[in-house]
Amino acid sequence: MSRVLTRYERLIAAGELRPDADQRRAAQRLDTLQRELEAEQSGGLLGQLFSRKKARPQGVYMVGGVGRGKSMLMDLFHASLDIPEKRRVHFHAFMQEVHAALREARKSESGDPIPVVAERLAQDLKVLAFDEMVVNNSADAMIMSRLFTQLICQRNVAIVTTSNRRPSELYKDGLNREHFLPFIELIETELDVIELDGPTDYRMERIGGLKTWHTPLGDEATAKVREAFFRLTDYPPEDAEHVPSAELDVGGGRTLHVPKSLKGVAVFSFKRLCERPRGAADYLAIAQAYHTVIVVGIPQMDRDMRNEASRFVTLIDALYENRVKLFATAAAEPEDLYPSGDGSFEFQRTVSRLKEMQSEEYMALGHGVGD
Repeated sequence: MSRVLTRYERLIAAGELRPDADQRRAAQRLDTLQRELEAEQSGGLLGQLFSRKKARPQGVYMVGGVGRGKSMLMDLFHASLDIPEKRRVHFHAFMQEVHAALREARKSESGDPIPVVAERLAQDLKVLAFDEMVVNNSADAMIMSRLFTQLICQRNVAIVTTSNRRPSELYKDGLNREHFLPFIELIETELDVIELDGPTDYRMERIGGLKTWHTPLGDEATAKVREAFFRLTDYPPEDAEHVPSAELDVGGGRTLHVPKSLKGVAVFSFKRLCERPRGAADYLAIAQAYHTVIVVGIPQMDRDMRNEASRFVTLIDALYENRVKLFATAAAEPEDLYPSGDGSFEFQRTVSRLKEMQSEEYMALGHGVGD
């Protein structure tokens, strides 16, 4: 197989990618890791050289905003790596597998289940590649430090991962975060942290021209937001039923079920978000965890839905203030969503924000609280 760097340079030469110093630096680092892993696999003089130089190949943590090429580089690395002991998996799916394995281990083992699960996961594995490392709940946070210490330090599994957050920002303000700090230290010690912040947002180019607000409700509107989801996540539409879900930690020991959660994109129904008792903390957790939110089934609200309208206002405030991209299917245009009832006058500010959130200027903003 050809090298990561060679494949990357071919994409540049073909005009499929634009020259980007951050991407090239990441490609070079992945190319080095590829050489180390393949040399270790083949043995011989090169393998002996690397084994004397370092007990295990050091992994890579690629961090950057949406559309900066992290997943593309991960794909190139995994496709180029010429060893059988490799695995690429989405982080949410991996953690679901871990929790299932821990439950099974507790049934049959009386001691600590973490080493047992780590041993099983590391069997015939030299490199584990994750897409979109993010920590949304305390259950994951509590086990990650010990599990990954076992995988990396005890079983010499090289970790390659992408994330929208720097290691120090993972699980920020989360419940019992002090138990998660050793994991951050592990990443910063055992993985090379490489930032990608180039000028081109390839994912935004992919959704360029797509409307974000779709009305009326129906199959056509649903098809439009579905298209946006698959463009944003690179997930194969033919495998739609297997898009992972997530449990988002919203504080106070509570979690919020996210029906579709992938690569920083979340899909919710209006009913789940606004027809159930939710507060500002719930919406803030969503806005901080996801760069794009898709809300389906927004109804036209009458005066009997003042509570739902109030929650919707709080949701949009959180999304807007954190520059979250919003795609929606709705029964009406924003100005006609809540024309009368308690708070309808104040609702006009939400209408203004919904209009602004459809603009190219807003869509070009990076995720996070603005200045």
